[in-house]
Formats: sequence, structure tokens, C-alpha cells
Amino acid sequence: MSGARSRIVVGLSGGVDSAVAAWLLKRAGHEVVGIFMKNWEDDDDSEYCSSNADFVDAAAVADVLGIEIEHVNFAADYKDRVFAEFLREYQAGRTPNPDVLCNAEIKFKAFLDHALRLGAAKIATGHYARVRWRPADAGAVPEGGHDESGAAAPDSARTRGRDGAFELLKGLDPLKDQSYFLHRLTQAQLARTLFPVGELAKTEVRRIAAEIGLPNAHKKDSTGICFIGERPFRAFLGRYLANAPGPIVDEHGRRVGSHVGLSFYTLGQRKGLGIGGLKEEHAPPGGTGEHAPWFVARKDMASNTLVAVQGHEHPWLLSSHLEAEDASWIAGRPPAPGRFAAKTRYRQADAACTLSRATPQSLVLDFDAPQWAVTPGQSAVLYEGEVCLGGGVIAGKA
Repeated sequence: MSGARSRIVVGLSGGVDSAVAAWLLKRAGHEVVGIFMKNWEDDDDSEYCSSNADFVDAAAVADVLGIEIEHVNFAADYKDRVFAEFLREYQAGRTPNPDVLCNAEIKFKAFLDHALRLGAAKIATGHYARVRWRPADAGAVPEGGHDESGAAAPDSARTRGRDGAFELLKGLDPLKDQSYFLHRLTQAQLARTLFPVGELAKTEVRRIAAEIGLPNAHKKDSTGICFIGERPFRAFLGRYLANAPGPIVDEHGRRVGSHVGLSFYTLGQRKGLGIGGLKEEHAPPGGTGEHAPWFVARKDMASNTLVAVQGHEHPWLLSSHLEAEDASWIAGRPPAPGRFAAKTRYRQADAACTLSRATPQSLVLDFDAPQWAVTPGQSAVLYEGEVCLGGGVIAGKA
């Protein structure tokens, strides 16, 4: 982050991570400008998701840091590029991850374009991730660039995309790493992006914020999807998708309950099924018993049937193979088949796997150990050590 003074536009969300990112950049001598992105307008004044309150926090941070802040409305872009796809996926019975698409389409596209119009050399966010320039010849450092210690590449390499590539690395805090959500970023986007807190632990970020007197130093981290916040998810989704009630059956086809619509459930879901245990004489083989918890295992869209099974380790909840489509590769091309690690959901530990096939549009993974509740619509993200290689949208499993 040090070096020649640059104009850097920081996405200030109102949270502590982006606030400390802005402070680190200003301390390094850069001209820092804050941008607050408004991405959702429907019922924005509700108790669950008020961007007004977040903007007040972001503006207070900008005041303490002595930087300008601009309020920019990307709600129309968000609705067209992210939310419409979000609804299409749920209607098809899949479980999308809108945060992944939001990063690719809004935070690192619409926001980046806006920042460049403001004369920014780069943008920065509070994500826990890192960017590294890796020369094509690991033993040679491009003139004006840096080696694997991690800073920027020369301008010529950035614009030509030759002589090396940018890598997306995990954040150093394993509990906060957000590279999973960033796996669709491109070389052009990474070339213009900084993640200042990616080198820090969350506890250190909090300590810095308190030490320099940031007003949001102890603000609770946001959870869930940005535009949904803490509101009841099923009630929210029900405003946009029609209810289509149907049966819930067990693995033997016996009806054990009713669902309100397949779109409102996801694989592995335990809460909200509204069914109890089977009586002992009807319990599945293996003696799972009357009180074993139920989990969503399958969706039959043709018959509008939800299939639930008892027991966290039920075979129908475990998958050793998956196929993913709509792939995106950080390097701009797929890696060669081989041994890697992957995540099929955020906060999951890296799972050892074999990449048996990879094309620019798809990938096939075989896991050493079965993975729990692999869910179509979610992202399968591939790693080689600390390097995030990219990933795709899970389409099938076995």
C-alpha cells in the first residue's frame, strides 16, 4: 500500500473493516476518497436493513479520518444484475449465493467503474483477502514491480496482462477469510483492487479502530445477505415468489409433513420443516429413532415434493462428486487437472479433492471424503494452498 501517492477510492460500508482499510491507506500517504454504496431500496427504512443508519456511521468515520465521502445509489444495477438472478435461481429450486454475484457485478464492476470516473488509481474494500502479483518467471521481478512479497505489478503488465498474473489469496485470519466470495474476480479487477485488512486479524482491526477513535470500533459485524439483513428469510422471499405447497416425504416415500413451496428450502436445512420424529415402528432402518433430527435431502421439482431424512450423517446428505457450471477462473484460464482443495460453502474447511476436469465454463471435483449437503446453486471454489483459483456454480452431485 506504500509507494507513490495515489488516489484510492474506498468502499465505506459503515462497518469497522472498511473504516480501518481507509485509515491504513491514508496513513500510507494516499489520497483517500470514501464511497458509500446503496444497493437496496425496497423497505429500506425497516428495522432489518436501513442503509441510512449505515451511511451515518460511514460519514462519521470519514469525518474522523478527514476524507471526503460520496453516497452512490447502485440499487437499479443491483436489482437487474443480482436480485433478478437470485429470484430465478430460487424459482428453479436451487440456492444461490448473491454475495458472490454482488461482488462480481456491483462492488468490483459498477463501483470500480464509478471510482475510475473519479480519477482513482485503485479501489479498496474491507474484505479479508489479499492480492499478489506473481511474475511469469518466479525468479525475475518485473521492472517497477514486486516479487511474491505482495505489492503491485508494473503498469505495463497490468494493462497488457502479460509477464505474470495477479493471484487472489486467502485473508491471513482464517476465521474471517472472504476469498470464497471473491472467486469470480478477473485479472482486470484484481489489478485495480486493494484489500488493506487482508493482512490483519479481526482482533487487530478492532484494536486499531478503538485506538484511533473510530466511532464504529465496536459495531457488530453484519450477517446474512446484505439486502435481507436479519429479517425472517421465508417471509421476505414470499413477497417475490409464489407459494406452491406440497408434501414432505421420507426416503421411503412416506408422507411426513407438508412444505410451503420448494423455493423456501435448501439442502441440509433442519429448522422450519414442521415435522417431528417417526414413531419407532416406522423409523428408517438403522434405528435412527423417533427423536433424530430431520434434514432436507432432495427436491423433486416435477412432483413438487420435498424429501427429508433423519440423521446428520444420512447417506443422502453426503456427496463425493460434483459438477459445476458457469465457471470463472482468476488467471483467466482453467488449471490443469490434479490435486487441490475446495469449499462448497463459506466457512467450510478446505476439503481435499481431485480436479478431474476443468474447462473455461465448467469443472468436475471428486472429494477424498464425502461432503455434507452439497447444494446446487452454491459455489464450489478451488484452492491451491492459500491461492484461490476460481470456481463455478454447483449444478449436480453424486
